[in-house]
Amino acid sequence: MDRVDSIRKKYRRGEPVAAIARELGVSRDTVYKYARMEDLSPEPPKARKRKPSKMDRWAPLVDQWLTDDSGENRKQRHTAHRVWRRLVDECGADVSEQTVRRYVREARLRLGGGPDCFLDLDWPAGVAQVDFGHATFVVRGTRREMPYFVASFPYSNVGLAQVFPGENAECVCQGPGNVFEFVGGVPTRVVFDNATGVGRRVCDGVRTTKLFEACSAHYGFEYRFCNPYSGHEKGSVENKVGTQRRNLSVPVPRVWDVDGHDERLLGRSRDMSRKERHGKGRSEPELFEDDLAAMLALPARPFECVEHGRARADKKGKVRVDGRHWYSTSPECAGREMVVGLWATRVAVTGDDGAVVVAEHARAYGDAPTDTTDPASQLPLLANRLGAWREGRAGAALPDDLRDHIDALDRRGLGEAAGCMRDQCALSGWDATVRAASASLRASGRTGPSAVALAVSRAETGEVSYDEAVGLAEYDRLTGVVADG
Repeated sequence: MDRVDSIRKKYRRGEPVAAIARELGVSRDTVYKYARMEDLSPEPPKARKRKPSKMDRWAPLVDQWLTDDSGENRKQRHTAHRVWRRLVDECGADVSEQTVRRYVREARLRLGGGPDCFLDLDWPAGVAQVDFGHATFVVRGTRREMPYFVASFPYSNVGLAQVFPGENAECVCQGPGNVFEFVGGVPTRVVFDNATGVGRRVCDGVRTTKLFEACSAHYGFEYRFCNPYSGHEKGSVENKVGTQRRNLSVPVPRVWDVDGHDERLLGRSRDMSRKERHGKGRSEPELFEDDLAAMLALPARPFECVEHGRARADKKGKVRVDGRHWYSTSPECAGREMVVGLWATRVAVTGDDGAVVVAEHARAYGDAPTDTTDPASQLPLLANRLGAWREGRAGAALPDDLRDHIDALDRRGLGEAAGCMRDQCALSGWDATVRAASASLRASGRTGPSAVALAVSRAETGEVSYDEAVGLAEYDRLTGVVADG
């Protein structure tokens, strides 16, 4: 551009074109071109000419695959790597993965399936987003995956976490209630995931449970549900779920009392927010004060997150909840209709008037059947208090040979046996585990985890039968167990 400027100035002063060309080392045509040019405004770059590519041959096929994907589940669509693998394996294409990735990226933009576009949302103070994540915990010695509730305040980026055994309405209502009581205020609006646990989606609306409606009315907050598969609508809590898992669940937490763990977890998760908030020039704790100032006042009493129902006790005085979990009361309650209260972590059984509590138990979750009178209910505690094994109900309920075998073990062996039975009972129930342990003891003289698990699997699938007799002599010969001949 300096040379162009010199050409134009010399030409305007009347210097000969040949002299200008000699002095600046350019041709006379160049001098004429820039001297007479009427507009030197910058021009946008021109589109690059597309060069032939190895993908030209396979482009129609790849376009068809990507078009067909539009009707499939988002998690079962072609990735660029999968497109490349199919071209190489099924079509014998000689193309690099990088070439395919570049083409797929351009094709998706052309076909309308490119990256999603998101709005940069500005969340006001006093609004919360909530969601559930999942992490592994060791609860009283039993390793299990449990959901954890996270409430995030996008204005300040402060997040608070709670661990629950499930994602039902009682847990979903108890989580916000715990958070509200901890911070001393109620958000003006709470954005939930796709109605998980508090109702079900019907067409374009959500039919919420009576418990959730009572909870929102008690605290006075407005609520909204995200659209299906639209995590970006609550990106703050989505990020916070991952952050809480990486920082508070690594290494795997060992928990004895879940309620006590949750009380400590509220403070620990809040204290993680200490840095300056991106784009706002203030720290997260300072911005959280604005959140608190914008919240509603707490009601005089916390909301009782409980579902009440009626169940008739069987001949042994036990009531069944959720179709597979049995809770004991007392023998004199046999045949009577009882009132059952279901909280997130406990169950209370009262008389038909709901006044006097007859029995209270920790609430059971999972697909495996449970029974509070079942000896398996003692195993988590006995596995950690081996000194009470001989007086425990679990040992007394074992067959004689299995009980004698376990009683004869040293402390380490007793701990392994109790832990094995505890873990297997959580998967298969007491009866199946005892039968498997007895079968393993008779077959191998051992009751280790692998042997018991194998025995349970055999009991569930049955013995394998063959049309013809199976001879193992050839295997013995090959392994050298039996000499030739």
